[in-house]
Amino acid sequence: MTDLIPSLASISDRYDAVFCDLWGCLHNGQTPFPAAVAALRAFRAKGKTVLLLTNSPRPKSSVINQLARIGVPIDAWDEIVSSGDATQYALLSGAVGTRIHHIGAPKDETFFTDLPQDAPQTPITRVPLTDAEGVVCTGLFDDLTETPDDYRATLLMMKARDLKMLCANPDLIVDLGDRRLYCAGALAQAYEAMGGTALYFGKPHPPIYDLARRRLAALTGRDDANILAIGDGIHTDIQGGIGEGIDTLFVTAGIAAHEFGPDPARPDVTRLNHWLTNLQLSPTHAIPLLA
Repeated sequence: MTDLIPSLASISDRYDAVFCDLWGCLHNGQTPFPAAVAALRAFRAKGKTVLLLTNSPRPKSSVINQLARIGVPIDAWDEIVSSGDATQYALLSGAVGTRIHHIGAPKDETFFTDLPQDAPQTPITRVPLTDAEGVVCTGLFDDLTETPDDYRATLLMMKARDLKMLCANPDLIVDLGDRRLYCAGALAQAYEAMGGTALYFGKPHPPIYDLARRRLAALTGRDDANILAIGDGIHTDIQGGIGEGIDTLFVTAGIAAHEFGPDPARPDVTRLNHWLTNLQLSPTHAIPLLA
């Protein structure tokens, strides 16, 4: 049975580092959560390491800029690894060819321009879908107004040409304030439902954790840290952590909050454990809000 805890501090002595999700745990896309910021600062004050592990399709530099823009202080974290980072390595390794069609918003352009220097420097050419060897999906062009249904014709054309989709963000949905938006993972899911092939490198898949462990080791000088994965995505943050053999902390007041009663700050423990049992997933700990 998952242990419902009052605060990160109550278990922090057990861990050397956390892999903490961003959206839904540290901020809502518009403003940071003060209690979560305080919790991560307190964790770092004990000489421990906070690595922010996000399924953002954009590279680390863009994530840093976004955090600064919405007011997340830089002393709340030590390092960042994004799904965009891990997916860039796959793209530059030739996972879907070199003539690439992009599905995504202008805000995601840094995926193609801010490339890691330690990855293969494979020349990538952006082309129309009719000329593409593969597709990179960073998200919807306009996630404020569009849904996956708007991409049905595009996905059917991709399937007819047997193109692989490199999905830069496995998340299906995210909450921007009180609005629910679709992510790249929702398009990849729709493509797979048509029989298409989608490739993933963010949570819960191993490549992003491999990259996170490398960056953590480079930062701390050790490769044996006891890590806690924190997140509100049961099929991404929690399933991924369990798959990596590390302890997990499930934030119940995130995207699944409606499953546990009317008050997100006071989840119904019986409903929580019944829901987890049905999913056959068992986080090590749970917490209403990261604090």
